[in-house]
Amino acid sequence: MSTGGEDPEGQVVAGRYRLGPVIGVGSSAVVRRGRDLRDGVRVAVKLFHPGATADDRRQQRREMDALSRLDHPGLVGLRDGGTVSGRPFVVTDLVEGPTLAQRIGSGPLPADRVRRLGAQLADALAHVHAGGIVHRDVKPANVLLGDGSRAHLADFGIAKALDGAAVTEAGMIVGTAAFLAPEQARGQDVGPPADVYALGLVLLEALTGRREYPGRAVESATARLHRRPTVPADLPDGLGAVLAAMTEDDPAARPTAAEVAAALAPPSRHRRGARHRRSAATGRPGRRAALPVAAAAALLVAAGFGSVALLSPAPVPATAATPAAPAAP
Repeated sequence: MSTGGEDPEGQVVAGRYRLGPVIGVGSSAVVRRGRDLRDGVRVAVKLFHPGATADDRRQQRREMDALSRLDHPGLVGLRDGGTVSGRPFVVTDLVEGPTLAQRIGSGPLPADRVRRLGAQLADALAHVHAGGIVHRDVKPANVLLGDGSRAHLADFGIAKALDGAAVTEAGMIVGTAAFLAPEQARGQDVGPPADVYALGLVLLEALTGRREYPGRAVESATARLHRRPTVPADLPDGLGAVLAAMTEDDPAARPTAAEVAAALAPPSRHRRGARHRRSAATGRPGRRAALPVAAAAALLVAAGFGSVALLSPAPVPATAATPAAPAAP
């Protein structure tokens, strides 16, 4: 592969992956559609920008390590990775379709679709957490909708192993400001509850069509230290109680991802999901959140819900390191 400034479309990475058009751009890498010349399978190739830094290489290793430890239909599968012409790359399964960020750009989603989406993503996160990993960057741009039958959680570039060392400097936070949990905004160490909080904000944005904490990075990050998210009062069948529990200020009060998946699952899956609410990685069931989630689950069992169909496009915010916010007075 050439290192020149020309468009790399059509070039072959690692003697195997022919690059196609761009399907996503981030602060450190570009994602292209590709084709595996060995078996003809369509893939996604994440190629870091020229002049890759040590941080870029760490990001590549974290993403490959996380994906190699996980196998779930709600996650994008890892196929390959390496370095070519000094540029790290990661090859994953290709999910055809828009991101949730693009879909939200076309307007709010109906509550039944958001509930189905939430159940799928929470189930995927429960698997991630059981594997000893925290995603740390759950946001609409990292949710791939595919053909609409299943959502996929993508981009584990800043994921952290629960037993791993800190990878950021003291006083810095990593993630997307609009979706940080309060403990992330304070620069504290985070665990699975931070992913649950972020998913709550993602589902809230999908329902309302607007970002709960907009603005520049510092303004957005500190806003959640002064006010709770506004959950619409008219959400059907206990959905509001689940979202309120997911976005509790206290991480210990939030339900686990497995509990959220069980509460939001269609009736036919609820009983099976309830058996898997706890895992070694997630630690404990939610405390104050346990009652609202249980109540919501009971209501969800009583109501029937349809399937989800998701479509459309719009741009994506970048992930950044941000100075930790001061504690709220």
